[in-house]
Amino acid sequence: MPSALPESDTRRASGAGHRYASRREIVGWAMFDFANQAYTLLIITVVFGDLYTTVIVGEYGGSYRLANFLWSLALAVSYLLVVLTAPLCGAIMDCRAEKKRFLWWSYVATVVSTALLYFVGPGYVVSGLLLIVVSNYAYSMGESFIAAFLPGLGPPAALGKISGFGWALGYLGGLFAAGFTLLVLGEATAENFERIRFVGPFAAGFFLIAAIPTFAWLKERATPQPVSASYVRIARQRVLATWRDLRHFRDLSLFLVSLLFSMAGVYIIIAFAFIYGGQVIGWDAGVRNVMFIIVQITAAGGALGFGALQDRLGGKRTYQLTLALWVAAIIAIWATPALTEWVNDRLGLTWQAQHLFLVVGCLAGASLGSSQSASRTLVGLFSPAGKSAEFFGFWGLANKLAGVLGIVLLGTLQVLVGLAGSILLCAALFMVAMLICTRVNESRGRAAAGQWRPEESGD
Repeated sequence: MPSALPESDTRRASGAGHRYASRREIVGWAMFDFANQAYTLLIITVVFGDLYTTVIVGEYGGSYRLANFLWSLALAVSYLLVVLTAPLCGAIMDCRAEKKRFLWWSYVATVVSTALLYFVGPGYVVSGLLLIVVSNYAYSMGESFIAAFLPGLGPPAALGKISGFGWALGYLGGLFAAGFTLLVLGEATAENFERIRFVGPFAAGFFLIAAIPTFAWLKERATPQPVSASYVRIARQRVLATWRDLRHFRDLSLFLVSLLFSMAGVYIIIAFAFIYGGQVIGWDAGVRNVMFIIVQITAAGGALGFGALQDRLGGKRTYQLTLALWVAAIIAIWATPALTEWVNDRLGLTWQAQHLFLVVGCLAGASLGSSQSASRTLVGLFSPAGKSAEFFGFWGLANKLAGVLGIVLLGTLQVLVGLAGSILLCAALFMVAMLICTRVNESRGRAAAGQWRPEESGD
């Protein structure tokens, strides 16, 4: 933990988050990032996504376009379910002061459904699709729930550093979990299926054990609010009021629209990066493993470095800088085969595209860790006291609606033109996000959060 975080266990002043929580509580909060990264890396990015498309579904008509489309469909449906339920859950959590209970149930659902992936064998296309929908939905809801605790962990000026620490610890957790999997369980191939099928139970067990400090140390600081009607009815009223309140939170609204486009690009990369490496770049197992290590290290470094930088430059500038890095990374990914030929011709080398792709991975990893940390911090800065869970529910909504948008667009586009050309869609999404973010005023957004009072919306 960074030495700047004090040991004292102080509470938020007037609910505004002016002091640090204890170091142990911040570590407990960050351990959820450490734990759940095993799911997103092993199941969505590195192992099971490749296993589902190439072994469980396999080729159809001489290509993997159908398999890629089904994988896109499973992810898109899970994200759409988050879109439909996250704001409502956030409102209920704020009303009942039960962020921790909701986090617990999302954690249990993720662990159980992930462990059941063991039973998905070649040809079990539908059962695999359904379990991915359930597990990714539960995991994604947990992301929103844990993020809602962030405003209570420290003063606004330090949220970038705290958020960056969580993301960095998450990538280190992913490095450990996936590194063990690749070394012990082996490759995602039909020949190795009887060993690699344990990836589900291992990811579930890792998440189960590593998240224990979160539930032991993280505190529920909110207090239940007196109600005269059912919680569901009140939650619906609060969600509708929050939609109306967004005119007061103009900069949060603009940022969420920008986030919709940027996270669409990020979700495409998370879901298809390693599939792209296998199908387009044609890397071998050794290079894939090295790429995984590079991405985790650079993502952790990006989250820490840009988290500290954010507290100096401001959230908006840091976020825009990460988007610029993403555009450069996507162009480099798309141009890797041609760039390899150019470098070999000019320098007389015999590099393969997969080797240059490792260099590109450094840029992509730094972009991945920094952009997600920066976006989470900005939502925390723009969220008023007493509505953190609800506003992070809308953050979850924007994130997962982005997942639906990006995954469906890429899934459909790659059916038409193939995966290689489709990847440029990500660069376009990041550039649109940068353009929208130019209209966000960070100072005004933070002031709006500080000035908000419940009576303004009739809560």
